[in-house]
Amino acid sequence: MSVEVSWFAALCDDDYRYLGVHDESLKSSWAHCSEIAVGADQAGYDGILLPSGYQLGIDSVAFAAGIASLTKQIRPLVAVRCGELVVPQLARQLATLDEMLQGRLAINIISSDIPGETLASQPRYQRTKETMLVLRDLLNGKAVDVQGEFLNLQLAPPNLRTVTGQAPLFYFGGLSEPARAVAAECADVFLMWPDTLPAVKALLQDMRERAATFNRSLRFGYRAHVIVRETQAQAIEASRVLMSRLDADQGEKIRAQSLDSSSAGVRAQGQLRENADHDGFAEDHLWTGIGRARSGCGAAIVGDPDQVLGKLRQYMDLGIEAFILSGYPHREECDLFARYVLPQLEHAVLR
Repeated sequence: MSVEVSWFAALCDDDYRYLGVHDESLKSSWAHCSEIAVGADQAGYDGILLPSGYQLGIDSVAFAAGIASLTKQIRPLVAVRCGELVVPQLARQLATLDEMLQGRLAINIISSDIPGETLASQPRYQRTKETMLVLRDLLNGKAVDVQGEFLNLQLAPPNLRTVTGQAPLFYFGGLSEPARAVAAECADVFLMWPDTLPAVKALLQDMRERAATFNRSLRFGYRAHVIVRETQAQAIEASRVLMSRLDADQGEKIRAQSLDSSSAGVRAQGQLRENADHDGFAEDHLWTGIGRARSGCGAAIVGDPDQVLGKLRQYMDLGIEAFILSGYPHREECDLFARYVLPQLEHAVLR
């Protein structure tokens, strides 16, 4: 079975040698983040996630345009936040970006509050649904005639098109009831954060059943951190070093910075961490320590190359077709995973 394997560009100031201790050399910048992206391209990763955060880091769309001519085969997965731009403008940006990338674009749809505004979950996901439907139509070159709660548009088919003439794949995730409903109707790839194998199996089954009510099928992606070393003991020691200078108050401050720090997904990561053993493991090789200083994806696959590979294959057996991985520092862990694990995976970009 082939799988899409992507790495992570730390656009949102999320790079550390010691978790929670900022290092100027790892700060979000064009120089640092483009080095991660170009390195992942050269190492043979299929994709690179470009995250989006209003308060932190640099812009995902502008960054993707910058690396378009610097990379050869890797596909940027560009995160965009619903509500930040009017949808026709967003569609124009993304179609332009796809042309610059020669068709190598994928889109990560983010549903969150925008600065200065707080919406309840239901209306926020209604805005996300309308955004996804209209954005897909525009990127497919279709006319738009919609009168929704958030979008009221009558537009002729756009002149600017993607390379294929079709919308790139939409990656999207969320655990709340409104999020699952939107994903079932509008997403191509449903993304999830780390969880135990039984919980992942149950979530996949639920989402398959929901998508079937729309006569659709979903593909599934798994976003996690990774710490891989030649031996399990070395990997566990690396996790301890990473946490060795973390101040609890600083960790809490970092977790609170995200606009979606109170979402159902973030709460689930907290629960996973609370249910872990005294060493922070929720199950074999799934370590939750990273979540002590990170909002969002809060667990890492930890072990030697065979253990990490085996864990990934367990997820694949459940139906995961795409992994988005990261590690600290991002450039160094990117190289380690590429050396020890990536060659053992048959991988290919989702289409």
